[in-house]
Formats: sequence, structure tokens, C-alpha cells
Amino acid sequence: MALALLVSGSVVLLVLVGLFVFGLRRRLIQRSGGTFDCSLRWNVTEADPEPSGKGWVYGVARYNGDRIEWFRVFSYAPRPRRVLERASIEVLDRRTPRGEEELALLSDAVVLVCVHRGTRLELAMSEDALTGFLAWLEAAPPGQRVNVA
Repeated sequence: MALALLVSGSVVLLVLVGLFVFGLRRRLIQRSGGTFDCSLRWNVTEADPEPSGKGWVYGVARYNGDRIEWFRVFSYAPRPRRVLERASIEVLDRRTPRGEEELALLSDAVVLVCVHRGTRLELAMSEDALTGFLAWLEAAPPGQRVNVA
């Protein structure tokens, strides 16, 4: 009986510590400011008439100078999973979620189809975050090529 209580208490303690570290990581990412919720789908094929909800990963993006650092929400990693440089981002299209995507993304999401260094990707964010993202892209230093659809 005592062993079962000790084991179950240890498991509960480990779960609580894991949740605390998970929340602490999110706070540390947001501490520097300039963050927004952003789902990402990497390496998307061009001809996809009815996109599926597969491949979308929920995350948090953070502005850091001329880069956007993208972190997976459900991860303990302290470093960003993807880094997008402003000079390398080309916006191709903007659309609303279609089909199964509506279930995989947040309710107010707008999908932005982009190319980053030859890799086609899609970013899904709120309308407010989209406005900030496009303003950040257009605010590139003089002489830097910017392509915003």
C-alpha cells in the first residue's frame, strides 16, 4: 500500500513538474515580446485543390530583428524549430482555410502561402497577426527585396 502511494505520488509530481516546465518555456518565449500564435505547414505541394488538415503544427512565432523564430507549442525544446529570414520570404497567396483545414486550425485563421528559400510553406494566423506580419515584411530595410501578395 505504501509503495503504491509512493509511486502514484511520484507520478503526479512528475506530471506537475512537466506542466510547470511547459508553461515556463512558453513564458520565456513570450518574454521578449513580439509573439503571435501561428500554425505552420512545411514543404507543401503546389497542386492541392482541396487541402487536408494534415501537416499543420500549432506554434508560436516570435519577431527577432530580420527573422521570425517559430516554436512548436507542444515541445520542451528551448530553440526555435524553424527560422524564417525576412529577405527570403516570398508571399504567394492568402486564403481562408478549406475543407478539413477548418478543423485543424484556429477558428479565425487566415492561411498565407509562402516560399522560403525554395521551400513552399503555409502559415495560418489570425487577421490581426497577419496585418502585423505583412507590415513587418514591408518594413524591410532599403534595398531589400520584398514580395507581398
